[in-house]
Amino acid sequence: MPTPIEISPRDRLFVLTGAGVSAESGLPTFRDNNGLWNGYRVEEVATPEAWTDDAEKVWRFYSMRRRDALSCEPNPAHYALAELERDLGDRLFLCTQNVDPLHERAGSKRLLHMHGELFRSRCEAECGRPDFADEGIYESAADIPRCECGARIRPHIVWFGEIPLEMDRIYTEIDRCTMLAVIGSSGTVYPAAGFVEWARRGGARTLYIGPERPLNASMFSEVVLGKAGEVLPGLFNIAKPA
Repeated sequence: MPTPIEISPRDRLFVLTGAGVSAESGLPTFRDNNGLWNGYRVEEVATPEAWTDDAEKVWRFYSMRRRDALSCEPNPAHYALAELERDLGDRLFLCTQNVDPLHERAGSKRLLHMHGELFRSRCEAECGRPDFADEGIYESAADIPRCECGARIRPHIVWFGEIPLEMDRIYTEIDRCTMLAVIGSSGTVYPAAGFVEWARRGGARTLYIGPERPLNASMFSEVVLGKAGEVLPGLFNIAKPA
């Protein structure tokens, strides 16, 4: 086990989790060695153009992902982060690139899904109706629901070519943190891959946790290699106020 990392009473911790954390619960990572995502090419299911070309295929894909997510359970990494939040309160900010609900199911409350949420949907026309909880399975064009305005309902997912959610809030939290921990993210997808550089410019201590070195490993103060579910429990030692 790595040496425990102390969190002082003055520290604020920003945590970014990536696909590697969900993969330990059995959810497929973003792309496999063939450049596919559950057998689909990204261009077919995860871009605005894909939605325009074949909304039925897009919804079949996300319906499949919903089924996959429902069959999985949080792993020890999810539970360790939820426990850390209970100990640190608002001194911890958890941002995830993952769209599944495993963090919430483990008990995390202060959580931002920068790439959207698998079990939420929204109007394709952005008519003003807010995104909403949705566990529907839509496998044909006739299944796709319509908004009150008449437009189709799409997954509440940030596709390639779209801007991640709440970026102003994310950068504000990075500016406030004294420690940044990236867990299970490959360091290849921006803007998330640039968070470590932003945090370093502000003087934060930076830590990476994952089974393999990320592409941007040189940017981190420390790299801890290992599965998040094995490394995270007990990794942080929270110092009590004097």
